[in-house]
Order: sequence, then C-alpha cells, then structure tokens
Amino acid sequence: MQPESTAALRHRTVEAPAGRLHLVEQGSGPLVLLVHGFPESWYSWRRQLPALAAAGYRAVAIDVRGYGRSSKPAAIDDYRMLDLVADDVAVVHALGEESAVVVGHDWGANIAAASALLHPEVFRAVGLLSVPYAPPGGPRPTDVFGRIGGPEQEFYVSYFQEPGRAEAEIEPDVRGWLAGFYAALSADTMPAQGEPDPHFVARGGRLRDRFPAGVLPAWLSEDDLDVYAGEFERTGVTGALNRYRNMDRDWEDLAPHRGAPIKQPSLFIGGALDASTTWMSDAIDAYPTTLPGLSASHLLDGCGHWIQQERPDEVNRLLTDWLATLQG
Repeated sequence: MQPESTAALRHRTVEAPAGRLHLVEQGSGPLVLLVHGFPESWYSWRRQLPALAAAGYRAVAIDVRGYGRSSKPAAIDDYRMLDLVADDVAVVHALGEESAVVVGHDWGANIAAASALLHPEVFRAVGLLSVPYAPPGGPRPTDVFGRIGGPEQEFYVSYFQEPGRAEAEIEPDVRGWLAGFYAALSADTMPAQGEPDPHFVARGGRLRDRFPAGVLPAWLSEDDLDVYAGEFERTGVTGALNRYRNMDRDWEDLAPHRGAPIKQPSLFIGGALDASTTWMSDAIDAYPTTLPGLSASHLLDGCGHWIQQERPDEVNRLLTDWLATLQG
C-alpha cells in the first residue's frame, strides 16, 4: 500500500492545559500520537505520518508546548513533565478518542514514557526512539550533570539549564546554530572519534564551537532547515529550553513512582552511533524489569540521533510491524 500524499495532512489546534496545542494528522484508524524532541517540531514526523496513515492508523504529530504553533507559557515551571503528560492526555480526548499508542523521540521519548507510566488507561502502548526508558529515581539530576565533564568542559544539559545563557548563543543565528546541532548528532556529519565532543562546552566557550561547519546531513535539505529555523526564529528557543530547566522538578514530582516499570507493550529503536542511546546502555540492559512488555529493541547500525529522519524507511517498517502486533 502506498502512503497517502502529503496533501492529506490536516493541521488543527486543540485545547489543552498548555492553552493551545497545534497538531498535524493524517489517516484514520487507531490513534498513534507522535511526540518530538529538542530542537524539533511536528515536522520531524513528516516521513512517518503518511506511512502510518497508509498502514491504517490515525497518525497525529503534535508541537509540544513551547514549540511551533502551540502555546508558550511564560513560567519556567510550566514545562515540567507532569504538564506535558497532561497535554498528551488532553490531545487524545480532544480528538474524541479514549486511548492511543504514544511514540516519542529524544525528549519526546521521555514524555511518551511518562505518559504511559502515569496514564496506562489512556496510553495502551509506547514506542521510544533514541532515548531508552529509565524509571524515576536515582540522584538529583543537576548533581549528576554537574559532575560530568570535569574542570575543563561543561555538559550541554547544565549549559541549557541556566535561563538566558543558551538563548544568547542561539538566537542571533538560529538557522546556523540548528544546522550545526543537527549535523553534530547525525551519522554522516558528526565529529570523528577523537575530535572534541559536541555534547560539551569548553569553559568560557559556546556549544556551537564544536559543531561541524558548512555541511548538512543527508537527511536535512535546505528547505527542511528553513522549516525548523522559521519556527524558532518566530517563537524563540526559551520554551524549548525550559524542558531542561525542570529536570529537578520532575525528579521531585515523579518520586512516588521511583523504580516503576511500564507494563504496556513497548518498543525501542536506537541509533548505534547515538550518544543518547549508548550513554544509557544500562537502561537498555534493565529492560526485562523496567519494560516487561517490551516487544522488540532495535539498534540501527550506522545511525545517529535523528533516527526517524536519518532512516525513515527502516523506522517506518519497524513501527508498523510493531503496531500490527498490537491489533491481535
């Protein structure tokens, strides 16, 4: 079956705790909710929407609060995980549905996992791309991130957590910064082994100092980059960065669920060259207890972080094959 044409995409907004959430949907059938990561938008699922629609699903990709055409609350603590989960639940109900499969990438994987953990009555299955599930608990996140890197460099999460600091680097040249960030984490353009790691900032430096310059990864056309840059040039990046600024609040909010497994059917797909996946290899090893409903776990050789854009055909096949097992 051939995917529906992109002309079949339907844009709409729905009411949610964020205020307004923009979404793009295609197809009809069981609902599959797609949640993007940083720094992205619904557009990151442009190659999955028609494939899922062709396979018989109602595929819906949202702009997470703070992104794109969705509302952007002013307060930093309006971007805590509990609020993002509430948005997901609200979208399902606003679409007239009682349940959905939720699939997330990057931060979207964390949001999808938390949605499934906190609302199993709504989210009947969960797919995680690039970032494995790690149950709530452990040390306070800022304490952990503060120890990463040593005296000469700072981990990017700590860099993003200080309000205004990353904005001062990104917003004077949004398009150039995004191009470098996407290239730094893509398999075909990431720095070679032994070169400075783009996940770290040299003391007194900028994150972009370690990005590849003047090159786009194969999955990202100039037109694609224009879409991403246009959204962030219009909205700014503070709403997106505020996700990083709530990690300690999330740690406190989710403390009652410390160590809790996600019992629904689940899927993980990661890139073998993606640090987000390899750094969390312990979480993957723990899957028999943390994701007892795991149907399959896939590591794509030669793939970086932007997995559903770098390898859309393979990801689409894995997703639709997994979704088919849920219908039996």
